[in-house]
Amino acid sequence: MITFNHPSIAKFQELVQLKDYRPATKKEYLRYVRRLADHFQRDPACLSENDLRGYFIHLREHRRFGRAAMHLARASLRCFFRECLRVEGWTVFEELRIAQPQVLPIVLSRQEVAAVLGSIREPRFAAALRLIYHSGLRVGEAVRVEVRDLHDTRSEHPCLHVRNGKGGKDRYVPLAPAMVEELRRWWKLHRNARWLFPSPGRGWKDRAQTLSQQMHAASTHLSESAVQMAFRLARAQSGINCAATVHTLRHSYATHLLEEGVSLRQISQYLGHESLDTTVIYTHLTALSEARTRAALETLHRALPR
Repeated sequence: MITFNHPSIAKFQELVQLKDYRPATKKEYLRYVRRLADHFQRDPACLSENDLRGYFIHLREHRRFGRAAMHLARASLRCFFRECLRVEGWTVFEELRIAQPQVLPIVLSRQEVAAVLGSIREPRFAAALRLIYHSGLRVGEAVRVEVRDLHDTRSEHPCLHVRNGKGGKDRYVPLAPAMVEELRRWWKLHRNARWLFPSPGRGWKDRAQTLSQQMHAASTHLSESAVQMAFRLARAQSGINCAATVHTLRHSYATHLLEEGVSLRQISQYLGHESLDTTVIYTHLTALSEARTRAALETLHRALPR
């Protein structure tokens, strides 16, 4: 279908450009409003609340939209109607209930993490994946780390500045001095002026320069897909849980810190979670924490009068 250049859509496009959203988010917001116009074949500004209510049902029951797509549809259309058109009194956005899945994330044991990371032979992937586990980074955050993001590396309390994480937020995560030394040794192999994990580019083996020379001159960072592929190959070689992904290292980081007694609130800050509720799920994943709870209950029970 062809979306006509409706005045309301042009107005919404201007509004979205004023938002401090990521480019991909702006594009999706506009796409969902255009999709709404295509569905009804008229200017979406003319739609009623019942029209929109029926449209959400259509997306869920006929288009089989999943949870993430329904969230995005609600957010973009709510922005269109409430902020752009200034519609008041509609309750459809609150009526649309999107249940959160109650699925516990996969967590690797410390031995399994060691096995998979020990199976990686390519230094650039080994360094990136070790940092992901060490700092609880998302893969997109890890590959975009710049040399300037490493702070106080000569002190006893070095840290990593995670820039523009999920939601466009910055945060700081602590680093062990030993990890800093690993990263320093890795950087000395390429000495790229900007990127900690520079990309050598495709077909670097066919060029006259070495891998280190290619990375030294690189203008962009390592790709997320390359790191993910390296993890999949290492996972297969080590024989660990076949459902584990790079993101599993982030879950394992949080769980293992919790087992070591780091507070839930600190872990939440390190992960960049907006709410502590998001981090609470890791309390269900640590056997060590459960063992400590049982030991504490035994102590309390022994103190009771007989």
